[in-house]
Amino acid sequence: VQLQASGGGLVQAGGSLRLFCAASGRTFGMNSMGWYRQAPGKERDLVARIWWSGSSTYYADSVKGRFTISRDGAKNTVYLQMNSLKPEDTAVYYCTAREGSYEYWGQGTQVTVSS
Repeated sequence: VQLQASGGGLVQAGGSLRLFCAASGRTFGMNSMGWYRQAPGKERDLVARIWWSGSSTYYADSVKGRFTISRDGAKNTVYLQMNSLKPEDTAVYYCTAREGSYEYWGQGTQVTVSS
């Protein structure tokens, strides 16, 4: 599985960005996709995940009510709509796809929120 992420950039606090992640290759075994983020000097944390079965979702407490994860199954694409961005959301965001217990990782996309 190959993952191509895009959509990062620089935005002022309170603004919005939308991240995209397209999966290609052997995608038929995927059961979920998600987004992690890693700020400088910090660990990589799960931000949001969406499961193919029932489209259930998970959000980290820090982004609940501000971020929305969605998917287009036909395109094997996952989106992360990020609203009301805060400077503490600044990080490199990584797209992932899970097949069983194995996690595929895409390249990161930088999100910078200025105060």
